[in-house]
Amino acid sequence: PCRSFHGNTRLLTSQIVSYYESINQCKQELPEYFNFASDVLDEWARLEKDGRKPANPAFWWVSDEGEEVKWSFEELGSLSRKAANVLCEACGLQRGDRVIAVLPRVPEWWLLNVACMRAGIVFMPGTSQLTAKDISYRLQASKAKCIITSDTLAPAVESILPGSQLLKSKLLVGRGSRDGWLNLKELL
Repeated sequence: PCRSFHGNTRLLTSQIVSYYESINQCKQELPEYFNFASDVLDEWARLEKDGRKPANPAFWWVSDEGEEVKWSFEELGSLSRKAANVLCEACGLQRGDRVIAVLPRVPEWWLLNVACMRAGIVFMPGTSQLTAKDISYRLQASKAKCIITSDTLAPAVESILPGSQLLKSKLLVGRGSRDGWLNLKELL
């Protein structure tokens, strides 16, 4: 007996444990390579497109002011592919490179997270409460090649940039622009 949630049946805990045990006992085939973005999100988008899965939002965000952003699985897949291209082409990142994101919880936070999964880039989230000293430490310790932040947090990041030799690119999330920064919205 499964409960229905937005038209989908949910697995009971016993079914999840059973599946995990079957993997543990080598009764299930494990993929050699697994990518959540392409193996799960893109598959769900395909099932929705084929009409075999009801269309539910993959992402639904509401701001404090009531602004809503809703993406279907297909939209999230498309946007994350574009964002992955921005990271790889405009920012010059490759599989295994590290990215620090110092952002509030805005839709782009999740979009960039999925884009990094898709491209094999290591996403390192940082709270928007980090100080310049905190950001500097994280940049040096992680050897990140890209930093992503909002236009309001960019001044704190800029104050520590002279000590960041490995940083290749700076990506801005928001409507503003700054010298030496790429703007995600414009590049998408």
